[in-house]
Amino acid sequence: MAVTTAANRLGISAFQESSPVELRPDYSLDDLQLVIRAAYRQILGNDYLMASERLIPAESLLKEGNISVREFVRLIAKSEIYRKRFFHTLPQVRLIELNFKHLLGRAPYDESEIAEHNDIYSEKGYDADIDSYIDSIEYSESFGDNIVPYYRGFATIKGQKTVGFNRMFRLYRGYANSDTSQIEGKNPRLTTELGRNSTTTIVAPSGGSDGWSYKNSSDAVPSVRLGVGADEKGKVYRIEATGIYGQGYPKTRRSAAAFLVPYDSLSAKIQQIQRQGGKIASITSI
Repeated sequence: MAVTTAANRLGISAFQESSPVELRPDYSLDDLQLVIRAAYRQILGNDYLMASERLIPAESLLKEGNISVREFVRLIAKSEIYRKRFFHTLPQVRLIELNFKHLLGRAPYDESEIAEHNDIYSEKGYDADIDSYIDSIEYSESFGDNIVPYYRGFATIKGQKTVGFNRMFRLYRGYANSDTSQIEGKNPRLTTELGRNSTTTIVAPSGGSDGWSYKNSSDAVPSVRLGVGADEKGKVYRIEATGIYGQGYPKTRRSAAAFLVPYDSLSAKIQQIQRQGGKIASITSI
């Protein structure tokens, strides 16, 4: 399955180098465990799962052949584990973004898809909304009953809209990243793009390109420039950070801040941000 020749640079080579995980009729115990691990990883957004949180009854049903992989996915998505991590803690739009990512392996294409799932939830409830993804024609054609959902949004396949490729990079932030620990927190990622029917430039996940880039926030305008005549003295770097404590009392965190810093002040500025409780989102040369 071809993804792109730039897969390594974009941080998605893990998907180009692997095949979809399928539970075949002649499966072994090792095959079964591989499917179970892949399903937890995909549906829970690569979040850590403790042994006590595993859905042992559902795993047993799958092992005994009483349910399909599709039904196992459904049980995970309807479980209290999933609800606790996503449904109970996130805004509805962000939950819908992640449902698309986890269950259909892609990003929403337009506002109508967000509105459709909002309506299903409002009128019929949480379980019915989860069913609407898993019982859809798209799910059946993409994964059937025995393939674990995977990130189709990176693949150039029939029926995949081009806009979905760019938008997947707003939802996916690296193979080792978790959907509960992304630096942008609980905020929806695609609200502006869907509202404008536009896409943003692809920025590779952390570790997938030089400079730890993850995105350039349109609302993070550089407010501080260190060093007089920095342009003439050498390279200038744009640092984007989040979660910096403001001055005064009570302490509050800024959602995003950006700084233009000359090379000789780069290390000192990074240390200052970290002392203020901030996290570095990106460092890029300009």
